[in-house]
Amino acid sequence: GKNETSIRRRRECLDCGYRFTTIEEVLRADLQVVKRDGRREDFDRGKMLGGLKKAVEKRPIDVMQIEMLIADALVALEKEYDHEVPSRAIGEQIMSRLKQLDKIAYVRYASVYKDFRDLTELAEEINELNASSGNA
Repeated sequence: GKNETSIRRRRECLDCGYRFTTIEEVLRADLQVVKRDGRREDFDRGKMLGGLKKAVEKRPIDVMQIEMLIADALVALEKEYDHEVPSRAIGEQIMSRLKQLDKIAYVRYASVYKDFRDLTELAEEINELNASSGNA
């Protein structure tokens, strides 16, 4: 296929028999995250997924959508930064995609990942949400 970096697999839950698809990326082993203070650490997909799962809790978003979002974000990040990815850029890639997927999840994620200087912006986002969704 044109994109050898991801593998689709059909799977089945051993507990309930539910069938689902996973998308597995072949991630470069040398992908490094550059933290705000300049420290580097190995990219941890589990950490990325954990943050997203918290944000989408009880929202109408399925695992597949989250997997796709991460896969897309990673492809974009590797294209732009090669193998040294600023942690800030990871958050931004995820936020921009989450914003299109689910506004509430986006605000939750943003509230954890954004710098505090962006809190006014975040407050505006929340006010916008309240205005647009009536009394949700």
